[in-house]
Amino acid sequence: MPRVPPSPQRSYIMSRIRSKDTKPELLLRKALWAQGIRYRTHSKDLPGRPDVVIKKYRLAIFIDGEFWHGHQWEKTKGRIRSNKDFWVAKIERNMARDKENNEALIAMGYTVFRFWGEDIRKNLRQCVNQIQLYIEAAGEGRVPYPADY
Repeated sequence: MPRVPPSPQRSYIMSRIRSKDTKPELLLRKALWAQGIRYRTHSKDLPGRPDVVIKKYRLAIFIDGEFWHGHQWEKTKGRIRSNKDFWVAKIERNMARDKENNEALIAMGYTVFRFWGEDIRKNLRQCVNQIQLYIEAAGEGRVPYPADY
């Protein structure tokens, strides 16, 4: 079992966790830019402030951290040991907010892609390819339904 650092050290570690410009986000953005795909980041006028927005194609892309957004939640929930009530409630609120933001964006006519950080780190090419396929189809007037993440 990993040792839990004392409070001041834990506080410092938690303060280093970013909400913007994370490594997976930067990897995806650089790959999109290299493919000639232009975008905006963290658009304040859209629900949930998507990490990447391609307004021309009404595409909102989120890069979700596995812990914060409940990846494989039923499995992960059982592994939380410290301050379990707080973390379970917080992550479940995040998951509910993600769903609300998806619904609001879809109601505005946007297509929403959500990628896990791990998917981007391990399968960057596939993630970029999925975005490219969507853009190509949208440019031809036929928009595929994105895979459910």
